[in-house]
Amino acid sequence: MKHGTEDTNPPPQAKASRTVDPRSLRALAHPLRMRILDELKDQGPATSARLADRLGENTGTVSWHLRHLAEHGYIEEETGRGTKRERWWRVTEGTLVFNTSELTIDPQTREALSSYKQHYLERSFQRAARALSVPATGAWVGTGNMSDWGDVRMTPEQLRALGAELLEVIGRHVPAPDAPVPPDAQPVLIQFQTLPMLPATSKENPAP
Repeated sequence: MKHGTEDTNPPPQAKASRTVDPRSLRALAHPLRMRILDELKDQGPATSARLADRLGENTGTVSWHLRHLAEHGYIEEETGRGTKRERWWRVTEGTLVFNTSELTIDPQTREALSSYKQHYLERSFQRAARALSVPATGAWVGTGNMSDWGDVRMTPEQLRALGAELLEVIGRHVPAPDAPVPPDAQPVLIQFQTLPMLPATSKENPAP
């Protein structure tokens, strides 16, 4: 599962996509559940006991949250592994797509979306910091890029078009999931944000 975008366009080369509805968003936007998802995505399948040990939580509590995540399709049991008393869980394949216009109608859902975004942004920064902590060597020197345009003024239509075009460009360069992996290929982190910098008191778009 790839944690995706704030519009209806899934990231490039996604195997499948799922638009998150208000009910499943409210089930996802819980700090421990998002940590569980992160752990399963980063470390692979695990049991509730293993997750509880890694996260410093009670096994019963983790099991309860796992059931909720499974109920809403975020995770699934890895069949053919473990026993009836020891179930292994993995992240469901596919990409989560967030349609902001449908998730900002009522205050409860808008708050859940804001909580999810905050966690997503913090995680993105952490991943970028880890990447920068290891100096590039050899042919990788100078291949990365960090840019910031904080003084650009656009209309909503222009910003939406920019985001869509950037996704198309990335899609032309990201190999398909089933494509052969060259021997010199390494994991690459691709991030970009196109966010309107609205005044805090703006009522036009309370959750960009």
